[in-house]
Amino acid sequence: MPYLLSVTLLWAFSFSLIGVYLAGQVDPWFSVLMRIALATLVFLPFLRIRQVSAAAAVKLMAIGAVQLGLMYVFYYQSFLFLSVPEVLLFTVMTPVYVTLINDACEGLFHPHFMLSALLATAGAAAIRYNGVDADFITGFFLVQAANLCFAAGQVSYKRLLGKHELKQQTVFAWFFIGALMVAGVCYAVFGNSEKLPATTLQWGVLVYLGTIASGLGYFAWNKGATLVNIGALAVMNNLLIPAGIIVNLLIWNHDADIQRLTAGGTLIVLSLLLNQWLDRKRRLNKNRLPL
Repeated sequence: MPYLLSVTLLWAFSFSLIGVYLAGQVDPWFSVLMRIALATLVFLPFLRIRQVSAAAAVKLMAIGAVQLGLMYVFYYQSFLFLSVPEVLLFTVMTPVYVTLINDACEGLFHPHFMLSALLATAGAAAIRYNGVDADFITGFFLVQAANLCFAAGQVSYKRLLGKHELKQQTVFAWFFIGALMVAGVCYAVFGNSEKLPATTLQWGVLVYLGTIASGLGYFAWNKGATLVNIGALAVMNNLLIPAGIIVNLLIWNHDADIQRLTAGGTLIVLSLLLNQWLDRKRRLNKNRLPL
């Protein structure tokens, strides 16, 4: 849990940085390429090719291509149609996707994971439900596509590490290499070289997002995902929403409904506690010997 909480605080700044300094000003395809390329450079020095099989390396690349590469493609485009709070609002379905994808992979249905995810989703929706503009449909589906990619990557990485004993820091570069392939193709096809960063501040934001938010952030998040159950992972996906809004409020002085923020944040925390209690109860019942 400490890994996921730390990254939540780290990523809380990313929404506002993208919305304030990059969206509509810097080509989104270049932003994605730059961010992933820098993250790749962070982990390339640690790569130990012989410590992972070719099959596992390919799987890591595929996970990175989906969770990071495709997710960023949809995510950055959504800022062209939605405000920062709207993007945050439309991410509320991610916990449900996490639980559904995991249950589909296992061929089982875990109702207590779904209950926790739905409670977290309700809490996040309560925080930032506002009217949306005419670009609602396009923006909504772009964010949902990003949510599905992010959820699928988390579940796949957790399951992969559950089957293979890997020293994560020495193989995580494969994750970014897979994402970089997607980003490179997208920029080559759709990129606009006339909309590169024009100020030192924009370059600085991209460097921060690439090396810290993406490089260190995704490693810590995926490592954290391997240390918690799927219900806790689902719930933690929505803790970012109140954190992001608090940052938006304190630093950029954007309006926020404090009562909604408190109520929604309380629901998310309760969903996390409920998940932990139900999972502990389930494990105790499973381990209890029949009389």
